[in-house]
Amino acid sequence: MIFNPKLKISYFNNHWQTNTFTANFTMTKKERIVLYLLAALNFTNILDFMIMMPLGNFLMPHFKISAQFFSLIVAAYPIASFVSSIAAAFFVDKYDRKKVLLFAYTGFLIGTICCGIAPDPVFLIAARVLTGLFGGLIGTQILSIVADTFEYEKRGMAMGVIFTAFSVSSIFGVPFSLYLARLISWHAPFLFIGIVGLFVIPLIIRFLPAMTNHLKNQVIEKIDPREILLELSKNKSQLLALSLSGLLMMGHFLIIPFINPYMEYNVGFTKDQTPLIYLTGGVFSLIASNIIGRMADKHGKLRIYLSCAGISLLPIFLITNMPAIPFYFVLCVFAIWFSLSTGRTIPAQAMISTVVNPEKRGLFMSFNASIQQLFTGLASLLSGFIVVKEASGKILHYNWVGYLSILIVFSTLFIAHKLAKRQGLQ
Repeated sequence: MIFNPKLKISYFNNHWQTNTFTANFTMTKKERIVLYLLAALNFTNILDFMIMMPLGNFLMPHFKISAQFFSLIVAAYPIASFVSSIAAAFFVDKYDRKKVLLFAYTGFLIGTICCGIAPDPVFLIAARVLTGLFGGLIGTQILSIVADTFEYEKRGMAMGVIFTAFSVSSIFGVPFSLYLARLISWHAPFLFIGIVGLFVIPLIIRFLPAMTNHLKNQVIEKIDPREILLELSKNKSQLLALSLSGLLMMGHFLIIPFINPYMEYNVGFTKDQTPLIYLTGGVFSLIASNIIGRMADKHGKLRIYLSCAGISLLPIFLITNMPAIPFYFVLCVFAIWFSLSTGRTIPAQAMISTVVNPEKRGLFMSFNASIQQLFTGLASLLSGFIVVKEASGKILHYNWVGYLSILIVFSTLFIAHKLAKRQGLQ
């Protein structure tokens, strides 16, 4: 992912084109392969986490567990990722990012396959912990590689391509995984992810070059975690960046774990209909990720973030207070919400990446990933604590979760503005 300047952007027949602006962006065939390979790897990582939440409709009745216990299963992955990301933060910048990525991805696949053969909920939690310990390193390395190879002016576009993995997971991954769960069992989605991952590993070995540029000007020395944490605590820009990242994830993932149960048991839709929510949302998110990435580069990351985050408050309210309404209206709401959620993440991560120098980027991005995972896990536990599941399966107090999500996302508007002001960003 090394880029040469001066080419019109187009998005038609494998080219980037627009009638409104010109951007400094072009890449070779080899660079495109690397970029899309990272997106494919990110797809399996994101899908593994995403699929657990809509499987609540299968897991809760299968294991006869409460909403609180289900939220614990969901939270096991991100909390384990938090632990591994924090631990890795003190050494990842000393190694080739490719080797770290391969190590993490191999362990992640082992954990995912263990999820697919879990005979009981306790084994499943243990497998989720194992998967999270390795999965926490994956996102860190991907974002570090992108930030190492893209200039800030082009980073919105690059982040847009990487985050298409979320859209593809929604368009294809989640609906297909839910189809496998209905056709075979809830075990099948995890085994599917494991099989896909086994094909990705040799491609990483073959096409991803060594990522060692960050080592060239680095002095190898023993890292004292206390000094690093003390330095971080004194850097206001980095603290703002981590706060923005964590609260953004918490606001988003508060409402996700119980979307499927709420849509089925409260609003009245079937297991055949709910996958269309992710399909529709993913399609619009995929379109939005490319458009918003370019808009962020042209009009400023802060302006696009404030717009997307502010408007996203309305669909959050509608989703968590949704009565029995026509399904096409539900799909419209989720299409808007998915698009705006992607629109918040792309400029936010681009702004966050500016608060650290390249030689320490892996360290900081590990902290960033760990904070994201911690707040994601806390969001799941918090929503499970608030929500109550009746014997009929009906979900109570989901609207309370929505109000909390709105409050948290709204607070990020002020944090993002302050971060951009400190960094001199638009």
